[in-house]
This record gives sequence, C-alpha cells and structure tokens, in this order.
Amino acid sequence: MADIIDYTIIGDDMQLVEIELDPGEGVRAEAGAMMYMEEGIEMQTSTGGGLFKGFKRMLTGESFFITTFLHSGRGKGHVAFGAPYPGKIIPLDIGILGGQMLCQKDAFLCAARGIDIDIAFTKRLGAGFFGGEGFILQKLSGDGLAFVHAGGTIIQKQLESGQSLRIDTGCIVAFQPSVSYDIQMVSGFKNALFGGEGLFLATLRGPGTVFLQSLPFSRLADRMRAALGSQRDESRGAAGIAGAGGILGSILSGDR
Repeated sequence: MADIIDYTIIGDDMQLVEIELDPGEGVRAEAGAMMYMEEGIEMQTSTGGGLFKGFKRMLTGESFFITTFLHSGRGKGHVAFGAPYPGKIIPLDIGILGGQMLCQKDAFLCAARGIDIDIAFTKRLGAGFFGGEGFILQKLSGDGLAFVHAGGTIIQKQLESGQSLRIDTGCIVAFQPSVSYDIQMVSGFKNALFGGEGLFLATLRGPGTVFLQSLPFSRLADRMRAALGSQRDESRGAAGIAGAGGILGSILSGDR
C-alpha cells in the first residue's frame, strides 16, 4: 500500500514537483533529484531492495541508489524535486491506471513510498535492437502516485482495442502493459533513406493509455551536438584567419 501524498507542480518549461507529506509518510526519488526539503524530512539512501535491485535500476539509466524522504516531524512537511531538462512532469496514479505503467528509461523522477520501481523488457527481440531508446523499460507498480519527466509538450492518447498508432521511437514516454509494443521498418526506399525519421517506427496497439513527448532528450542532445560542432568549425576557421593575420603582421612589423 503506497503512501497517500499531495503535490503541486510548479513552473512551465523547467518544472519542479513539491510533495506534501504528513508525519510518517515518505516519497522515493532518484538520487540527485531533490531540490529542497523542510525541517523534519529525513533522507534514507539505499539500493531499494538489495544489490540486484540496484543493478537492475542501473540498466534503465537510473542510479544504483534510491533515496527515501521520510517525514519524521510534526505537521505538514514539504520536499521538492526538479526536472533534469526542459519539459513536463507527469503525475501518474498507478492504481487508477491498472496497477502498472511501463516508462522509457530514466523517465522516473519520484513516487510515493510503496511504489515499486523495476525493469521490464520489450516482448520482441526486434523491438529491443531497433527501438531507438533501448529495449529496457521501467516498470512502476503499486496503487499510489508516481511522477515521470518528459521533454517538450505531453500528449495523452487513449487507444481502443485494436487501434494502433505509429510513433517515432523516442517520443514514447509511458504506456499501460495492456498496450502491445512493436517495431516496424519504414516502408519505401526513399522514405527510409531520405525521410529524416529513421529506419524504424514504433507501433503501439490498444487497448490502453499512452503518453507521448514532442521533444525526446536524445533529439535535443543531437541538436546540441550539431550546434556545438558547427560553432567549433567556425571558431577554427576564425582562429585560422586570425593566426594568418598575426603571422603576416609579425612579418610586416619586422618580428620575423
């Protein structure tokens, strides 16, 4: 049974979630996610269930340790957790969503104490090799609140039985286990080579709830790398011109 917690999501593009705890209540969070906490909140860092549990969490991109923030004082206590990059924090009531949710790796931010954080594998080997974001997913289980983070704008889709949706693999945030997940190659030679969407798309088939993000972190990182590379090339060119000018100036001034 997960602790019953209240929360407030603050901000727009760089959000944080502030959790309100009654005495004896706690919240579990990824190590390093805490932004601030009030007096009476105690930190308890552990592997969250033994060495094997810690290693499994590392496979999903999370840290080996997980921290529980327990309110041992009087009255209300507050602790806040910040998003790691621009995007949105999504509150998931795991109980209402059927007791389980599958999330992309490193999406987990925090959850009420009593929510289990584990790993799940995609059912098909092809999905594992070509899924873009990896074949290891996070599995959140329980009957309380959990919070995940995603990039850009968030869209919630409700797929009916047999209804399918083809998605860029990196744009998937979370979905119910009732939703089947598969990878299909983009049809058409020109589409595959010149479409700009990669060779593979994910296919989600209902019934179930799906959460999507408009800006996966991998896409943001690619753009940043490209921008840094172009700036580096420009600076090299400018340095070359400046260097040539410096040498020429030295010759004309009689230094060489």
